Amino acid sequence: MSTTRPYPPGDRGPDPDGPAASASPPAPPTAGPIGQIRRLRLIGASGAVPRARDFTRQALRDWGWLPASTADHRAAAEDVLLVVSELVTNACLHAEGPEELRVSCNAKVLRLEVVDLGTGTPAPRTPHRAGRPGGHGMFIVQRLCLDWGVVRNVEGSGKTVWAELAAPG
Repeated sequence: MSTTRPYPPGDRGPDPDGPAASASPPAPPTAGPIGQIRRLRLIGASGAVPRARDFTRQALRDWGWLPASTADHRAAAEDVLLVVSELVTNACLHAEGPEELRVSCNAKVLRLEVVDLGTGTPAPRTPHRAGRPGGHGMFIVQRLCLDWGVVRNVEGSGKTVWAELAAPG
């Protein structure tokens, strides 16, 4: 299974109901299925990981991913919750804690963004050793997501770690 998609980050691919995607650079996704982005402030939050999972689970309910109608839909929702856990955990362990979680989706892609003040760059541990405890977070993100990356804050320290997963078909 490839973890790289055939179109650039932020481009959700051609619209199945419209013409092919334009050649202009894609705008980053910002809208959920009902014209909004879900945001959860996490600065100083106790229990940031379970709080982020609960927040995301509610968004998935509101957007019709849950309750899942098939095993594939259930697996897609579980993958989203696992990626949220991994991204927020990494921010807690390696980046002075998460500031905000953003969740948005359309008919094809769900995008997760975790904003933190850290200076490091997350990367899958290479070589990956399945039997070794810890250090599997970004490997899991890489395996489950269509794409992921890091955007540095141009106004100072910090970054946004983003990941995109396929919407259930």
